[in-house]
Amino acid sequence: MTSHRHFFATAPKGIEPLLADELRALGAFEVAEGRSGVAFSGPLAIAYRACLWSRLASRVLLPLATFPATSPEELYAGVRAIDWSEHLSTESTLAVDASVSGSKITHSHYAALKIKDAVVDQFRDRTGDRPSVDAERPDVRINLYLLRDTATLSLDLSGDSLHRRGYRDEGVLAPLKENLAAAILIRAGWPEIAARGGALVDPMCGSGTLLLEGAYMAGDIAPGLLRPHYGFLRWRGHDAALWQQLMEEAQGRRADGLARIPTIVGYDADHKAIRAAWANIDQAGLREHIHVERREVAALVVPSGEFANGLLVVNPPYGERLGEVEALKEVYGTLGDRLKEQFVGWKAAIFTGNVELGKKLGLRAKKMHTLYNGALECKLLHIEVQPENFVDRHRGPSPVRLSEGATSFANRLRKNLKTLGKWAKQEGISCYRLYDGDIPEYAVAVDLYDGWVHVQEYQAPKEIDERKAAQRLREVMAVLPDVLEVPGERIFLKVRKQQKGTEQYGKFGERGQFIEVREGAARLLVNLSDYLDTGLFLDHRPTRLLLGELAAGKRFLNLFAYSGAASVQAALGGAASTLTVDMSQTYLDWAKKNLALNGFSGGNHRLERADCLEWLGRAKGEFDLIFLDPPTFSNSKRMEGTFDVQRDHVELLRKTAALLAQDGTLIFSNNNRKFKMDAEALPELLIEDITRKTIPKDFERNPRIHNCWRIRKG
Repeated sequence: MTSHRHFFATAPKGIEPLLADELRALGAFEVAEGRSGVAFSGPLAIAYRACLWSRLASRVLLPLATFPATSPEELYAGVRAIDWSEHLSTESTLAVDASVSGSKITHSHYAALKIKDAVVDQFRDRTGDRPSVDAERPDVRINLYLLRDTATLSLDLSGDSLHRRGYRDEGVLAPLKENLAAAILIRAGWPEIAARGGALVDPMCGSGTLLLEGAYMAGDIAPGLLRPHYGFLRWRGHDAALWQQLMEEAQGRRADGLARIPTIVGYDADHKAIRAAWANIDQAGLREHIHVERREVAALVVPSGEFANGLLVVNPPYGERLGEVEALKEVYGTLGDRLKEQFVGWKAAIFTGNVELGKKLGLRAKKMHTLYNGALECKLLHIEVQPENFVDRHRGPSPVRLSEGATSFANRLRKNLKTLGKWAKQEGISCYRLYDGDIPEYAVAVDLYDGWVHVQEYQAPKEIDERKAAQRLREVMAVLPDVLEVPGERIFLKVRKQQKGTEQYGKFGERGQFIEVREGAARLLVNLSDYLDTGLFLDHRPTRLLLGELAAGKRFLNLFAYSGAASVQAALGGAASTLTVDMSQTYLDWAKKNLALNGFSGGNHRLERADCLEWLGRAKGEFDLIFLDPPTFSNSKRMEGTFDVQRDHVELLRKTAALLAQDGTLIFSNNNRKFKMDAEALPELLIEDITRKTIPKDFERNPRIHNCWRIRKG
């Protein structure tokens, strides 16, 4: 026997990457994902650990030989070339599993018979006796994988599929396989949530598979600890002492881990399912750690106790016939309602074979993974149960009951929509701020983007009760679709808090969905989902239009350019050239798209990636018109030191004005509400405060949204 062997763990389609990570964590070497499984290597102990501890593998195979098998005779000869006395004796029993694909041998049963004949004939020729066949519980199970006329022959060390943990006493209709349930939980982040003490809830628990797998993970329980049989136990290469050592270790870890199992609760409307779940829980010895009870989805609640967060995981029915699907729409809708009302702050993982039904939840999924339940392709929807992810699923009035305050909020929206909507229509403005914390208790900003809605929740003061703030936000999200007559999927919400350093560039998502809007003659792309800001600062609308009016024939420089909207307006105003400078490649790419959308590209409209502060120290040439809109503060890793607009604005303006043509104009703006211009330190410049002229009507309620100056050389 060699101390280092090669193995192969099979797994359901879609689970291979997770299995590879799991095997690495167990100590395997040379881990490589393959077709429906993962190859790995190591000592025999690694294979034993995989059999005992893998939550994801179906079988663990020990490959013995790989050889051409273009005919039954060649297959027979290849099997005979292996010394089978190393693995079993004439007193042993055997069985053969065969899988064939793309080969001249097309029948798996026939291939299995040829392998059995080759093994038996070898023993009979050598000893005059032969092992017998036991299809149910053989001493040695042989596995053939025949692909494109190449045979891989292996010993099945697991003996039976590893998804059979040994705790299932009885099942219900179409239960999840245990290793698929484990994959769902791992994808959903349950191990991390459990480590933080979060709860696990399954509102349609069936026979309890997800609950039990969740408890096994949280309690550091080996999934194979209860299995009565493994394929290596009567294999001649078996190391009984090693196996006993591993079993004792697993039993000790279980004893230590039970105390770490957090609250795990399951519900189901079917009393038979609950009875089956209790039987399985008892078989696993986890009655003190898992609770299940009969409860309809409409009565779903957070488990008793203080749980700020946790994971709700569910495998609801998918429906196969039209009538079933129609009935299930209400089930999914009710589940979504209960999530919104009871589980804000939790994560939800919905495993469904019908994505259209998943939409009836009325919750936007952050991401999806594809997994297979047998041959059926299914999606695992990952949902963060937060108001910004609530969407209208067209099921009538919102389930959130409106308070007196919410009614006041709705009335204020209607009033603002009437006055500002009329103004915007007259001015040809399609993107504007509708509401900005007009009612202090409803501290949000609501911006309209040509039929889309962007909502920003201002971070509540510490003295405000989080639950009250969350309730008010739910009311806001419930009111908006009705008052604005906009479907929920066109409403995006983000939490705005004080930004530090590069946080202003932090991503909220990866949807990459750009929406085209208009500002005057400009066509601009905004992104309402992925970033805190959308790519268009609405309060700078008059400033950008002013730049367009000043730009005719001018050489224009846009510093800290963001998505380049000011460059577009300058180009549309007839600028002879534009130079757009920003430190972020993401924003420069965005600016390039905005310029191209309006027909501007090439040498006259350049973009440069640079730290603007560093760039100013080495820049050459003159510009007739400059727009300078720096951040209030920055400590980006891509720049040296920090930048504070109040502390550093004199040096910044002096360096920028050095690039200004003698009769040129610099428009300087920032959004530091406490900013004080130090004009006395810049006697060489003529500085005119034009802030009031650049605050648009939709920001008059918040006139300190920005500061703005027109600056010329003296």
